Amino acid sequence: MGASSVRTESYSGSSSPRMADAKMDDNASVDSGFGSNSTISLPTVSFTTSHLRHLNKQLENMQPMDILRFCKILFPNLYQTTAFGLTGLATIDMLSKIQEQVPSSSPVDLIFLDTLYHFQETYDLVDRVKARYPNINLHIFKPSGADTVSEFEETYGEKLYEMSADLYDWIAKVEPQQRAYTDLKVAAVLTGRRRSQGGQRGDIDVIEIDEERGIVKINPLVNWSFQQVNSYIKENNVPYNALLDQGYKSVGDWHSTSPVKEGEDERAGRWKGQDKTECGIHNKKSRYAQYLETIAAQEAQQVQAV
Repeated sequence: MGASSVRTESYSGSSSPRMADAKMDDNASVDSGFGSNSTISLPTVSFTTSHLRHLNKQLENMQPMDILRFCKILFPNLYQTTAFGLTGLATIDMLSKIQEQVPSSSPVDLIFLDTLYHFQETYDLVDRVKARYPNINLHIFKPSGADTVSEFEETYGEKLYEMSADLYDWIAKVEPQQRAYTDLKVAAVLTGRRRSQGGQRGDIDVIEIDEERGIVKINPLVNWSFQQVNSYIKENNVPYNALLDQGYKSVGDWHSTSPVKEGEDERAGRWKGQDKTECGIHNKKSRYAQYLETIAAQEAQQVQAV
């Protein structure tokens, strides 16, 4: 879909998305538009509350392949964000099959946030995925100003993930993600989140509005269990992370990921022993972002008191 086929708006300097102006017959509020921290024009995709509810009701009982076909048509500037977990790999394979069926359709590019602290097995998997799906266009975003662990630690300090986990998440994941959305003019992203993963993911919809980041999030395999995803991977001979054969189920950075015991939740190996289930990418607002806002507010009060 070309830029001329969607309405565009110009945004500047907003930490949350600007709502798209629209006159609705049912007076429903507009739930989504586009927002950015830079002065660029982005295509606008807007849903009323009732329309979004209708779409999710229709998509709820559809198979992932059909959801993906639908979203490829509905959303301009559609990308897939992935850390090459099982669900993301299944999505990559499904998209590849859809592309083979309709070669003229726009492909869905991948976004990979390289924190620089991934397992070597994850980097090896990236190479195997690129070899298996040579037509995939992969966009890699790293922490600002760092291409290696040594550069990261020289700039931000050693073991930042232990010293300040929220700051680490911001630098290694949240900021690179926002940069990716801005640089690529992302309108909507496919994620690998599923309800069976538990935690904050237990009641997510197929289509969600991330108003703070100004994008639409789509969870095409939201209803699948780990067993269903794993079966798809095996049946379709999809490359997967070698760590899964060593007791891991959800793989992130090596310093915050551990194997899962029998009977434990699928994501129990992430941030084990910490009161944390997400890194900030899928939270409503990262705790570090809230911290920055608090500091800014305190500084403003001090200035006023002088």
